[in-house]
Amino acid sequence: MADDLLSQLRQMTTVVADTGDIDAIRRFEPTDATTNPSLILQAAQLEGRRERLAEIARQAADIDDALDAVAVEIGSEISSLVPGYVSTEVSARLSFDTDATLARARSLIERYGRHGVGAERILIKVAATWEGIRAAQQLEREGIHTNLTLLFGFAQAQACADAGVTLVSPFVGRILDWHRARSPDADFSGDNDPGVRSVKRIYEHYKGHGYNTIVMGASFRNAGEILALAGCDRLTISPALLAELADTSGSLARRLSAQDAETRTPEPLHEPDYRWHMNEDAMATDKLAEGIRKFMEDQRKLEVLLGELRRE
Repeated sequence: MADDLLSQLRQMTTVVADTGDIDAIRRFEPTDATTNPSLILQAAQLEGRRERLAEIARQAADIDDALDAVAVEIGSEISSLVPGYVSTEVSARLSFDTDATLARARSLIERYGRHGVGAERILIKVAATWEGIRAAQQLEREGIHTNLTLLFGFAQAQACADAGVTLVSPFVGRILDWHRARSPDADFSGDNDPGVRSVKRIYEHYKGHGYNTIVMGASFRNAGEILALAGCDRLTISPALLAELADTSGSLARRLSAQDAETRTPEPLHEPDYRWHMNEDAMATDKLAEGIRKFMEDQRKLEVLLGELRRE
């Protein structure tokens, strides 16, 4: 048996590539792949893509059409390299518009269909706002699988499970960032990492109450966070950290287990409860708003790039 940490991790957790880099996906052979506006922007700027991007931009009806065409083209290429899900994100601009999110998600699935990629292979990524969660609930009823992203607070996780979403992406590293900025001298290593503790709590809540929603830790700052979550359903990992794990030998023990799950009957989370708990959670409120802004910042950069290509 291989003794590198990545090989051992694969035996207890589904490894997902957090990248739009086709070469990295070929190298690490993940089960799934996930993208977001920032990763699509990086992929779009890779050498050799400009000519194809220009062609897409010129053929598109408008910039929104071009954005989705680029995301689906890259996602379709990735789907030929991984056996599982490919995540594609609805515009962060629609994070507080349920109806617009629904329309955009359905359009993305139709585009994938024209590329020969079935809906069963795609996770539509939606920000875990109240409006986004409501859209995801309806999409799941229609047979469209969803990945609720920018998840920082337990209230978001509860609402997502109640809505029956396919997968949630708690952002480990960004939670750590928030706490480290406020307590720079604190020990956040190993199990003291607040992002790690957040995923562990969500995992145990879901397993203890029989929710089918997949927990996928995301946004890692170091390999230690990944190792502390060994056994989680899925972990989406950047190429740099995948390489570090592949190049590191040692023994890896399972850290998350359904045996540790809580069994207390949960109360359903209604909109006023969700909004109140989010209001009480300064970290979740801050990081959700910041995450939406950051995704939009990179989306705007991609819009500018595609606009320039349309005019060439």
